[in-house]
Amino acid sequence: MKSFIQFLKNWTLPISMSTGIVLYLIYHNLPVLHPAGPYLEKFCVTAQPVLIFIMLFLQFNKVSPKDLRFKRWHLWLLLIQGSIFTVLGLILAGRPETDSGILMETAMLCLICPTAIAAGVITEKLGGSLPEIMTYVAMINMLVSILVPSIVPLVHPEAGRTFIMSFWMIIKKIFPMLFLPCITAWIIRYTIPGLQKWLMKYAGTAFYLWGFSLVISLAITTRSLILSRMTFIYAILIGLISLACCIGQFYLGRLIGSRYGKKTAITAGQALGQKNTVFIIWLGYTFMTPATSIAGGFYCIWHNLVNSYELYRQRRRADIFSHDHGKV
Repeated sequence: MKSFIQFLKNWTLPISMSTGIVLYLIYHNLPVLHPAGPYLEKFCVTAQPVLIFIMLFLQFNKVSPKDLRFKRWHLWLLLIQGSIFTVLGLILAGRPETDSGILMETAMLCLICPTAIAAGVITEKLGGSLPEIMTYVAMINMLVSILVPSIVPLVHPEAGRTFIMSFWMIIKKIFPMLFLPCITAWIIRYTIPGLQKWLMKYAGTAFYLWGFSLVISLAITTRSLILSRMTFIYAILIGLISLACCIGQFYLGRLIGSRYGKKTAITAGQALGQKNTVFIIWLGYTFMTPATSIAGGFYCIWHNLVNSYELYRQRRRADIFSHDHGKV
């Protein structure tokens, strides 16, 4: 029994991903379950924000305001995300919608998308810096809130939609989920320190909450891909572009972070590579060509596969170290 529980702990992410995919496929292929669809959708829409709130709340319990400091690598990553997105947007500006344009929009979405709000869960598990990645999460969300309303209208002009309207739409989407857990945790830190210390004992449960949230995310991702009605070729191309963006950003983040130490390499890699994929889907539907929204579904699969591999490598290194140390 202990070995089975350890297996579940070691392979939480792949198991969660597989479970989400299988559950949706079962629902999709069994018409008898379809009447439950609205209730299941309501559960997913409600449960996922609650899980993310709890995960962030537990993380911010471990981080004080003075821990959130700007680092030089933050600037490099912000420049990379912002400049590539801007250049691609300017290239697309004024061009008629074409097949290649949709693929470029896919790259824009994958590159500008902010870091996953709960990225600190995996970062800390891998040995990265929780305060540094939480700082970057706040900074990239602020950049996205300004840059997307500035560039997207050049690619997809829409009558009546102003910068302020677009800016407010994005603020309402991402900031409550980011700052409310932070404010709540810090109020408890400075008013009920005993409760804050007690909550810190359970900070590790955030990883398993992430696993449960991932079941919901992959079910939503599978639904998005199946119902997209995208041609096979287009789906493959969008999948490949999102894969290239995912691997490229993890690699580039680690490369830049490695200049400042091993811990920063892990943190920067997660900051640039792990994305808020629900935001990609929403951004595609709301501001870009709707077909590009499936990039979020693909990216959700890719970055969690990368995370699973990184966690596996970390366990292998720990096992080898323990084995060698035992011999000594």
